[in-house]
Amino acid sequence: MKIAKLEAIPVRIPYRRIEASSLIARGGITDVLVKITTEDGIVGWGECTRAADAAGIESAVKAMAPLVLGRSAWDKERIHRDLAVTALWAFQPMTGNFAFAGIDMALWDACGKAVGQPLYRLIGGAMREEVDYFYYMEWGTPDEVARQGRDGRERGYTCFYIKAGVDEKREESMLEALRDSIGPECRIRIDVNQAWDVPTALRLLKRWHERFTLDFVEAPVRIDPVENNLDLMKRLDVPICVNEGLWREADAWRIVKSRCGHYLCFSPYWVGSIARFHMFCHAAHQEGWLVCKHTHGEFGLAAAAGQHLMLTIPNACLGHQQTAQMMADDVLTEAIPIAASPRWGHIERPGLGVDVDEDKVARYHADYRAQGDFKPYPAGLAAGAAPRRV
Repeated sequence: MKIAKLEAIPVRIPYRRIEASSLIARGGITDVLVKITTEDGIVGWGECTRAADAAGIESAVKAMAPLVLGRSAWDKERIHRDLAVTALWAFQPMTGNFAFAGIDMALWDACGKAVGQPLYRLIGGAMREEVDYFYYMEWGTPDEVARQGRDGRERGYTCFYIKAGVDEKREESMLEALRDSIGPECRIRIDVNQAWDVPTALRLLKRWHERFTLDFVEAPVRIDPVENNLDLMKRLDVPICVNEGLWREADAWRIVKSRCGHYLCFSPYWVGSIARFHMFCHAAHQEGWLVCKHTHGEFGLAAAAGQHLMLTIPNACLGHQQTAQMMADDVLTEAIPIAASPRWGHIERPGLGVDVDEDKVARYHADYRAQGDFKPYPAGLAAGAAPRRV
């Protein structure tokens, strides 16, 4: 099953609201879709992620094409190795992984379609019947936060995720309103995106955990050196989640072995392929970590790939990340279950098990060409103004 054609298609889809944190402020998602067609007419779809620049990821996918075309769709890891060594992507590992992850996803989709099996069966089979996702909180007044909490409870969510690290007084009032609205049994997670120093993290987390019972804190301080997290673990009862710092395979392995947290929040993008991510999850299981699926912001293709993976690993936690709840639209013909609810079961159709709406792809690709990507920072920052995140 040789690869005859590879296309890179950047698309731009808005959120229903601004996503804001101490790190970003953006109004939607720009990702690069990958469409692979085999010589026998099978089409596989994938989705690359991006960080600073979607055009750079599109360029990377196109640069990788000569080492992909004409190869067997089953030789995914061999292609990945050849790209790193022969095409020198080892010198640009993060961009290379972000780009190849979309190619790899499309190859898995094609292979699953070729044998009539869903992805989760090809990578070991399901260890659970369904996967649970979080409710992504929007910043607001205490009344607005309470309204969201009640909405989440009514829709069956048990894990609520909110950004922090910008304004501690405002954040404390929001956490108070959230806890009051969801009751004592639901989980609250905060993501600081490395905004605090160690003394601030100790001061706030001791108080907030006592008052609000935090399920975990993601990236409370800078990950380098890992001793920052190790110090917090000795002095706090709050579980720590690591996301930033999982930049490359070597970084991911260093963090897994260091045991500098309790949860790993990452995805195939960090290590470049579904097989490598699956391997890292099993290695992390041996070191006592739980895994929370990460998203940089995603469409339904990446969400479906993540769902298959979370069905299969032994150490998947509850409350995985998603942005489907915020998306104004998607590139699929049908909405994925987590666009409206916290749980998603087995996907039984072949490959990724979702269908792409090519009319939508064309429309949102045209939007990208006309308007460019969604920048991850506030518009005023480009003119030198001080950033206002929320």
